[in-house]
Amino acid sequence: MTSVEEVLTSNLYTQQTKKLYKIGEILGLHEDQLTALSTPERVIQVKIQIKGKDGTIKTFTGWRSQHNSALGPYKGGVRFHPNVTQDEVIALSMIMTWKNSLLQLPYGGGKAGVRVDPKSLSKEELEQLSRNFIDAIYKYIGSDIDVPAPDVNTDSQIMSWFLDEYTKISGKIDPATFTGKPIDLGGLAVREFSTGLGVVHTAKLAAEKFLGGLEGRKVIIQGFGNLGSFAAKFFEENGAIVIGVSDSKGGVIDPNGLSYSKLEEVKKSTGSVVNYPSGKKVSNDELLITETDILVPAALENVIHKYNAPKIKAKLIVEGANGPLTADADAILKDRGIPVVPDILANSGGVVGSYVEWANNRMGEIINEEDAKKLILGRMEKAFNEVYNKYNSLGDQDLRTAAMVVAVERVVRAMKVRGLI
Repeated sequence: MTSVEEVLTSNLYTQQTKKLYKIGEILGLHEDQLTALSTPERVIQVKIQIKGKDGTIKTFTGWRSQHNSALGPYKGGVRFHPNVTQDEVIALSMIMTWKNSLLQLPYGGGKAGVRVDPKSLSKEELEQLSRNFIDAIYKYIGSDIDVPAPDVNTDSQIMSWFLDEYTKISGKIDPATFTGKPIDLGGLAVREFSTGLGVVHTAKLAAEKFLGGLEGRKVIIQGFGNLGSFAAKFFEENGAIVIGVSDSKGGVIDPNGLSYSKLEEVKKSTGSVVNYPSGKKVSNDELLITETDILVPAALENVIHKYNAPKIKAKLIVEGANGPLTADADAILKDRGIPVVPDILANSGGVVGSYVEWANNRMGEIINEEDAKKLILGRMEKAFNEVYNKYNSLGDQDLRTAAMVVAVERVVRAMKVRGLI
């Protein structure tokens, strides 16, 4: 394995713990307190079996990590991916703890993953897998215990199967147990695009501070799933120029700009944005180091590391994915004077959207879409201003450090008053 491959497959939990310990030094936390903060309260591992179309039994492993409940019920998505590991799920649940704290949401952090390639399953097999996963964890979830949501390779249809199975097996009619649902099952339309909306809104706020504004700025987005595609749409609507995008099959760059509607059409008809009719075809690695004003890594973790961070030519990075920068990359980019808006702030529109949906379900469906959108943007703007002010008061620190200080300090206070540390 080459050194770059080692970084790309490095342990996300180790990376997140390193970042936490750095914050611990600033806040004066003791080793025992940091151990308490980095250790999940519960990790559930389950075996999921389904009967394949050919009659064979297919067996998969899944996890739900419930990291910290000092601020409220666990909250976080469920991902279906062939490379999911237990440590990755734990790390992502820890990120969710800081994200929910930073946005002042009444949640702790949770995350789930099933090690499966959903593209290899038929729709019937995917439904069976989804239902069987809920059968395995239903005792540990609920609207006031743990609230799952969509993540990588999961969507509103899978949330529908989750909710239906949970209702059948638990006997509880509790739609607030899951968020990211279809509108007909208590979901909100804004939840579908809230992560992309939040990324662009945060990028706009950061561009005003560091670049003199967003309009006319060139943007590259690595990843064109739900988050990346909606981000491209909202960047375009805000007057920015999206010059590069990519998905798992590769990317395309056109300095004159890419059309969001054309990208959507090409992705839908050919399966990849790499088939866009104009521009230069590039790899994901090339895309990341192409000159641009704003770079949005919106795919998976650890894509910017100590080997490519010195080659980054963006003036501002806005983290769309969770954990796309390693701790080494953070240090390199800070030394190079390239601001990084961290994941726990930049991509928090999704969990704020989930919060609005959850609250709406519990109150009896009284929030309209326009009010939901205002709540999301208002909550994110408040958090951005809090982080920016902390960034200025800390002196020689970066935005991630500022965001983590605010988030961790809030969790520590809650744990102290509960007598947990």
